[in-house]
Amino acid sequence: MGLVLDSSVVIAAERQARPVSELLSALKDVHGEHEIVLSAISVLELEHGLHRAKNAELLEKRRAYPDTVFAAIPVQPFTKEMAQLAGRVDAEARAAGRVIPFPDLLIGTTALHAGYTIVTTNTRHFQMVPGLVVLSA
Repeated sequence: MGLVLDSSVVIAAERQARPVSELLSALKDVHGEHEIVLSAISVLELEHGLHRAKNAELLEKRRAYPDTVFAAIPVQPFTKEMAQLAGRVDAEARAAGRVIPFPDLLIGTTALHAGYTIVTTNTRHFQMVPGLVVLSA
């Protein structure tokens, strides 16, 4: 089993000025020795937040944390098979009257496809993905 970290976990750690090494150590203490990865979609979300900085100085200040995250945590690419799974999950959810926010749908199906558990501060959205094991950070 492995863990996919939702971007919400990384963002919360950054806001708390928590070193990435400490975040990873705490995850291992709580969940045991498992592979920990990011979805490529989380990279997009983190980069989006970074580039919303109001000026170049703030952008440079914000750059250090995601760079450390990307160096420490492998990124799981989003594949055609994941996209096909996401299409099915989204169609079924919408037919049942549920709308899963698109980035969370893609991150969730990344974890589901790999047979991994998602770790998030936003359990509500991920619990709408059938079969996905969701842990609160």
